Amino acid sequence: MPAHLPPPKLPPLAAVRVFEAAARHQNFTRAAEELGMTQAAVSYQVRLLEDRVGAALFVRRPRQVELTPLGQRLAKPVAKALADIGMVFREICEENQTVLTISSLQTMAITWLSPRLAQFQMENPQFAVRVRTSQHLVNFSTEGVDLAVRYGPGSWPGVTAEKLFDCHYAPLCAPELRERLQLREAADLLRAPLLSADETSWKVWFADLGLDMPQQAGRTMSLEMQAMNVQAAMRGHGVTMAVPELFAYDIAAGRLVYAVEHAVRDEWAYWIVYPQERQRERKIRLFRDWILAEARAAAMALPVMASSRGLTRPAP
Repeated sequence: MPAHLPPPKLPPLAAVRVFEAAARHQNFTRAAEELGMTQAAVSYQVRLLEDRVGAALFVRRPRQVELTPLGQRLAKPVAKALADIGMVFREICEENQTVLTISSLQTMAITWLSPRLAQFQMENPQFAVRVRTSQHLVNFSTEGVDLAVRYGPGSWPGVTAEKLFDCHYAPLCAPELRERLQLREAADLLRAPLLSADETSWKVWFADLGLDMPQQAGRTMSLEMQAMNVQAAMRGHGVTMAVPELFAYDIAAGRLVYAVEHAVRDEWAYWIVYPQERQRERKIRLFRDWILAEARAAAMALPVMASSRGLTRPAP
C-alpha cells in the first residue's frame, strides 16, 4: 500500500463476529443461541455488515440462510482471522496465569531468593517461575514482570510495597580466619584484611564504634558485588562488610561467622513490590504471602547482635 494512502477502515468487530457464526451455522437462530443474542440482534448486525460492503451476504429463506457468492468469499478468511485472534488471546491469558516473573537485584536473587524458590515451586507446581536480575527499577507496565524485590526506602509511586526485612551491616568472615587472627573486638579488625574496604559501610561501622577507618591500600581486594565479597570471605581471603539477613543460610551452616558482634542498621530495607491494580490476582497473592512468611521465618532464625542506626542513604 502506498505510504500516502490511509489504512482501510475495518468493519465493526461485533458485526464480523456475528457474520462468522451465522455463516458457519447457515442459520441466524443458531448463531444467536451461540452468541447469547436474539435473532433480531443477529439480523441487525448482519445488515450493518451488508451496508458496509454494499451487497447482500446471505440469501434469506424461511428456515435457513445461505451465503451469497460474496458471503462465501468472506467466510473463510473471516473465520481464520477470528480463530487466529482467539488463539493468540488464549496463549497470552494462559501464559499470564501460569508464568510468574519476579525481578530482583543480583545479590538478593543469588543468596536469598533462589535457595528458597524451590519450596514455592513445589507448593505451587501450576506456575512456571522466572527470575530476572536487574539493577534498575522495573516498569511493571512495559517489562512483563509480576512482582519485584526492591532495596530502598519503600516509597515508589503506583506500586504496593511491603517490607520483607530490615538490613544491617556487620563484618563477616570464615570461622578459620576469625580464629587465626583472634578477632574478638572491633579494634582487632584494624589489623585484618578488609574486603572492598572502600565501601561506605566500613567507614560507618568503624565510626559507630569510635574508631578511625584503617588504611588498607595494597592489602585487600575490592569486588563489585556483595555476593562476590562474601564468597571471598568464606574462602578465608578477608573480612567483608555485608548484610547478614542475605546470608542466613551460610551463617546457619557455619560457613560464615560474625568477625565482631556489632552491626549498623541501614535506613533502607528489602521490599516485595507489585502493581496496586493487580493485588487481587491469585498468583500475586500466593507469592506475596509466601515470601512474607519466608522473610518472617528467616528473621526469627537469624540472631542480630546489638546495633545502631548508622548507615543513611540519600533521598531517592
